[in-house]
Amino acid sequence: MNRGAIRDFAARAWLAASTASASLACTAAALPREPPPLLAMEEPLELVKPPDDEAARALLPRGSFTGLTLGDARASLDAMLAEPEGLAVVSVVENSPADAAGIEPGDLILEATIPGKDGPLPLHWPSEWRRIELETEPGTALRVTIDRAGAERALELIPVARVHPAERQPSERIREEARVGVVLRPATEVEARAAGLGPGGGAVVVGLTRESPWREAGVVFGDLIRAVDGQEVAHPAVVLERIRAAPEHGELELDLLRGGAPLRLQAPLSQRETELHKISIPLLFRYEKERDHRTTSFLLGLFKYESTRAAWRLRLLWLIGFSGGDADRLESVER
Repeated sequence: MNRGAIRDFAARAWLAASTASASLACTAAALPREPPPLLAMEEPLELVKPPDDEAARALLPRGSFTGLTLGDARASLDAMLAEPEGLAVVSVVENSPADAAGIEPGDLILEATIPGKDGPLPLHWPSEWRRIELETEPGTALRVTIDRAGAERALELIPVARVHPAERQPSERIREEARVGVVLRPATEVEARAAGLGPGGGAVVVGLTRESPWREAGVVFGDLIRAVDGQEVAHPAVVLERIRAAPEHGELELDLLRGGAPLRLQAPLSQRETELHKISIPLLFRYEKERDHRTTSFLLGLFKYESTRAAWRLRLLWLIGFSGGDADRLESVER
């Protein structure tokens, strides 16, 4: 083969390798749309389920009964953390005060006016309505504003005495992993009423990541968050919305109950760390990092080095290899 043919072959080989490398780069996996779950999240087993305080709940004053089953009005995933406007009527008990007032499933209850209190109370969370039921004497005429198919109307609702305790609501767990690293659940009715909130209100800390800034601020497992920046927590989503809306490097004022005692803390916020996962100069240099595994290679793999926390491996010229790592014993310590 003459020199011209050799040069032509080398040029063709280089072009083919470059084209293949560019093609591989174009078909790389799509970037993730969601951050990975926090590896250091701690959720104690004893807090996985809410406390069994049903016996104590049965002894609480039962308040009044309206015959309404309500849900919050969050209608889309994008609005899951935003404060909903009004309460969605899920069902109405037949022949109940709500039925007599003309309220129907599908209505939105926007606000309620309670005799003896200033102005109408805007409603956003079911716990706020349960608090009205608990604090309103049977026979008191409530004025409620509803939205039905886009038209507002005012109705009079007169609660009666509740005969049986309200149905216990299922508990949900809400995770925040962007700026705090915390898992929250709604307070039980016993816990919420001890905090001066309606059933379903409050947020109990049942998970914290090890590097959470709230740990440094003094938040511990089991704390009940009653208010954030002075706003009552009518649902754990209120806490998440305040976290999301806070400025970078900001902090929140938390009003807590710990063992029944009030506590106020200034809790800073953090953000996700970012890390370099990959550097690639086709055919010449490549660096990759996934968790604790790193790979570096040069010149089509003539030199390749891999390492983890426990071991390393070095390859030269595809033929010569070295490796090492942790042994299955500790070094002896002289005393």
